Amino acid sequence: MHIAVIGGTGLIGSRVVRDLDAAGHRAVPHSQSTGVDVITGEGLDAALAGADVVVNLTNSPTFDDASPAFFRTSMDNLAAARKADVGHFVVLSIVGVDQVPELDYYRAKTLQEDMLKAGGVPYSIVRATQFMEFIDAVLSWTADDDTVRLPRTRLQPVAAEDVAATVAEVAAGTPLQGTVDLAGPDAYPLDELGLITLRAKGDSRSVTTDDTAGMFAAVSGDVLTPKGGARIAPTRYADWLARHA
Repeated sequence: MHIAVIGGTGLIGSRVVRDLDAAGHRAVPHSQSTGVDVITGEGLDAALAGADVVVNLTNSPTFDDASPAFFRTSMDNLAAARKADVGHFVVLSIVGVDQVPELDYYRAKTLQEDMLKAGGVPYSIVRATQFMEFIDAVLSWTADDDTVRLPRTRLQPVAAEDVAATVAEVAAGTPLQGTVDLAGPDAYPLDELGLITLRAKGDSRSVTTDDTAGMFAAVSGDVLTPKGGARIAPTRYADWLARHA
């Protein structure tokens, strides 16, 4: 099977390409570095030509109010998949994304999902929880030399390797015409997750619980953790930390 992976050189995309190739498919990575630009449309026709499946893993460069324009334009340009007779279009999204309209980026990802559903190509959406690889960045948003301020927002982080494996499996399968949720095995309040992370890295800074701090302060309840029917990935955060700290 010929699978075009748009955004195929990034954190998830490079792993998806590897997993698909290992399964015997022809996975071709496309990105700006290979001459494909989802905003200008440059290189897209050639990238999609002959593809049975398109996996879109591109992402907005910002999380602010510019992000909806990125996803609107990129999905408009990727409508070329319909003209190219692609039989399956896969997008990676976020668990609970449509439950947080207060966040520009989450509204933008919801727009992307809606455009995919209306695009006329059989589709699958993989919604994942927050990547373990991004927890350091989350802590940096509200950190200083002495402390990290974090809300009690409940997260259930998942490893990039597990996300890629699920995306590759879904891409090689029959279109879901729907969504599958994926999460790691353990859920934590973000302030607790931050303390676990700092201690594993030998960082002596304290964690201050502050329900007004950072992007995730806008999230109420447990909407970013999966409900019944989600896939639970095997990698535990403590084990991942032990390998990467």
